[in-house]
Amino acid sequence: MTGPVPHHPDLAAGRWGRLSLAAQLANVGSEVGRMLRWRGRDEGLAARAFERALELLDLTLADPRWRGRLREIARARELLCDAATGGHDYDCTLEELDRYFLAFAVAERCRR
Repeated sequence: MTGPVPHHPDLAAGRWGRLSLAAQLANVGSEVGRMLRWRGRDEGLAARAFERALELLDLTLADPRWRGRLREIARARELLCDAATGGHDYDCTLEELDRYFLAFAVAERCRR
């Protein structure tokens, strides 16, 4: 039995492991931004952006370089799931997560 087809097959094939943590989380943030952009306008596109964000977070969690950061990354995944379903457990919004992930995009941009 095979698993689901990844949304990012080139990243899942190993390219993800060559990105910095900031770059990985910035890419997650891009999907969160897409979720926000499509929320209320096209729920199908918003849902697919959510699936891609989860896939990228799962790839980040699987990256052995971040073994010491797993709690933080897993919490970000948990908060994303909560925010996507209304923020009832943690009172977290997609807008707050968008700002959180934006900081990684800025850090990655400054690094280059």
